[in-house]
Amino acid sequence: MPSKRILVIEDEHDFAEVVIMNLKRSGYEATGVRTGEDGLAEIPRMKPDLVLLDLNLPDMSGHEVCRRLKYDPSFRSIPVIMVTARGEEVDRVVGLELGADDYMVKPVSMREMVLRVNAVLRRNRAPATEQEAIVAVGSLRIDGAAHRAFVNDLEINLTALEFKLLLTLVTRPGRVQSRSTLLDHVWGIHADLETRTVDTMMKRLRDKLGDAGRFIETVRGVGYRFSADV
Repeated sequence: MPSKRILVIEDEHDFAEVVIMNLKRSGYEATGVRTGEDGLAEIPRMKPDLVLLDLNLPDMSGHEVCRRLKYDPSFRSIPVIMVTARGEEVDRVVGLELGADDYMVKPVSMREMVLRVNAVLRRNRAPATEQEAIVAVGSLRIDGAAHRAFVNDLEINLTALEFKLLLTLVTRPGRVQSRSTLLDHVWGIHADLETRTVDTMMKRLRDKLGDAGRFIETVRGVGYRFSADV
């Protein structure tokens, strides 16, 4: 099996070199760039299996790099781990809402970083039945393979994380998903986040779905459920 390719977008040269060395020792192909623009240009050429992304880049924020990556249909499925010195909750929330799969605060253990890379790549291999699901309920249609959602035949502009949240709910119809379960499955990490993060994301998702948002029910004190019977 070919080695997984990892792109490191990091302007601290010494730190990037240590990261790349440890990734290569763990069997990955790894290369690094030092600016956001270089990273966005390298992604179509390299087609990485995962991106390690610093927030404090010299030309643009890592949030902007993540936003552009996740809004591009060709590359939005590439998992992103943000690695930064900025550890405030608001930074983690913004990154995860943009679709980042994990968030590490410097200084980081190289062993932990490799373990998190392994875990994110494993989680990214979702079951084919979920990835390729095509669901049509009333005015809502979801194409899992294409990462597209439609309401009344009009495409809804969802972030990668919003789409994953919606797909998780619709492929488990009638089953209540607790907030902690959604944090673990959708965000893909045991996130150091308040469960209100799920509520905020759910409100945004419902607003974007318009009338079809009614299919997502709140189960008070527990979590959320997708129901076609409303």
